[in-house]
Amino acid sequence: MRVLGIESSCDETSIAIIEDGKILANTIYSQLEHSQYGGVVPEIASRAHLEKIDRLASTVFQESGLSPQQMDLIAVTDSPGLAGALLVGISFALGLHTRYRIPITGINHLEGHIFSVLLENPGLQFPFLALVVSGGHTAIYRVDEIGVYQCMGQTVDDAAGEAFDKVGKMLGFCYPAGKSIEKEASLYTGTNNSINFPIARIWANPLDFSFSGLKTAVKYFLSSKDSDFIKNNRPAICESFQNTVIQSLRSRLVAASQKSGIRRIALVGGVACNSRLREELKKCFCNEIYFPSTLLCTDNAAMIALAAQKRAEKGITRFPQMNPSASL
Repeated sequence: MRVLGIESSCDETSIAIIEDGKILANTIYSQLEHSQYGGVVPEIASRAHLEKIDRLASTVFQESGLSPQQMDLIAVTDSPGLAGALLVGISFALGLHTRYRIPITGINHLEGHIFSVLLENPGLQFPFLALVVSGGHTAIYRVDEIGVYQCMGQTVDDAAGEAFDKVGKMLGFCYPAGKSIEKEASLYTGTNNSINFPIARIWANPLDFSFSGLKTAVKYFLSSKDSDFIKNNRPAICESFQNTVIQSLRSRLVAASQKSGIRRIALVGGVACNSRLREELKKCFCNEIYFPSTLLCTDNAAMIALAAQKRAEKGITRFPQMNPSASL
């Protein structure tokens, strides 16, 4: 089965072709335009998708040596995401569907992230737990089979990736700030970090996350210090903040594993690129934790195509229906 994947839910434009689960081409355009604004501007994102999507499609057909007529299925992200950004990808997909009479299916962006790990680990067996951590989402899903998911815990406010970006902005880093904070934290050489930030507890569901309070705690801490202190202690501040996020994620995931009895773990989403997070989770789950490669952690169309292939094999495709606020 050859699947053309289309992803445009936020600030990455991506087109990919997979054949029987193997990537033939996967192009991604990351919109650097947003760095000057400190976050994604929806209108700018939509315009950038419009400018790039046709060229990216031409590139993947050229790289794969295939033509649109040779596709068996078109898969497009239709939820969740920015409305204008989703509309660009869906409209492009529908155009190809109409012109070449290729079957089409809508795919949930979070489902794509969950199955991104299977592109390089096809032997991962069900059931497993998926920790989805990105700029827009932080949640733990129990994955029993294709299309059967249970949300065990999720953020009640900010996503972990959003907290990285907002704290990074406070510290003077450009958007997106995750890599900058990780790099700065690696410069910390102390053995004991005297800067302590809180880990929020959600009593209604102990597996839920909250990062808004952490973000506020960093803000108040920085406001109480002068610029010289912040400059001289920025590695320690970044280390403490990053460690607090990681411990929050780790503790909930361990609890979810104990509650479900499932030891197989997939860490996916943009924040899954963080090497310290990977190291900490490896300590807990050893050889039973799986990560996508760095490229496949970001928003990409190959994961959308694979999710579509898996659904098609089960006969559970659906016509695209744009729903920006949908969850999995």
